[in-house]
Amino acid sequence: MNPVDVTQGSSPIILGFPHTGTDVPDDILARLNENGRLLADTDWHIDRLYDGLLPEVTTVRATFHRYVIDANRDPAGVSLYPGQNTTGLVPETDFDGKPIWRDGEKPTAADIETRLKRFHSPYHVALAREIERVRAEHGLAILYDCHSIRSHIPFLFEGKLPDFNIGTNEGNSCSPEIASAVGRIVFAARGYDAVINGRFKGGWTTRHYGQPQLGVHAIQMELTQSSHLKTEAPPFAYDEVKAEKLRKHLKDVLEIIKLTAVKLGSKQ
Repeated sequence: MNPVDVTQGSSPIILGFPHTGTDVPDDILARLNENGRLLADTDWHIDRLYDGLLPEVTTVRATFHRYVIDANRDPAGVSLYPGQNTTGLVPETDFDGKPIWRDGEKPTAADIETRLKRFHSPYHVALAREIERVRAEHGLAILYDCHSIRSHIPFLFEGKLPDFNIGTNEGNSCSPEIASAVGRIVFAARGYDAVINGRFKGGWTTRHYGQPQLGVHAIQMELTQSSHLKTEAPPFAYDEVKAEKLRKHLKDVLEIIKLTAVKLGSKQ
């Protein structure tokens, strides 16, 4: 199993997909319980949702499931949100706080170390390589990290999550021009709600790579699954009508990021 799939483009934008993969090696699948085998916490159809929206964009997609190891978590195991409920580098529970491993089959420290080398590291080696390639070509690179989540998950947050959740690590991972440009699009999108640096401020990918002072900008977009799925439960089917409506706004987001990238590049 190749842990990462890369499509190179000539755009200054890179789309990251750390959570769309559903591949689970047989030896790991055998250790998951019935609940874990649902793979419920997948970013269902997000790669399809963004497909074709921006010509010549580079994509980097993890093919493995986040239950194998989470490509958007600190390899050192440091929590993204200290003091709040969240899932770790190798989750022990799903987003509802329910166990995903069979009794006695939780991953050990040795298992995690093996998975870091086998899955997590290859994904980030590939992502870092594409960031550097794009930055060398354009003078800057913009990593747009693509995510989705159920709109109601009491274990993680109260109430309903906004449809568009923009994370910039409290303004530290990208230039204010990029954040405000994206904000103008999503806050004006009729029928949707949005927030910047709300419950989700950007995962490890956004925080690790986002160094605007070095010409690398990173922004995370967490979409509610109700915005493009028929239901936020198995079989998590794609809703063509919802998705096409949403894709128009996402296309506008990517295009304005590209225009902003050109402006930022001309200032350097």
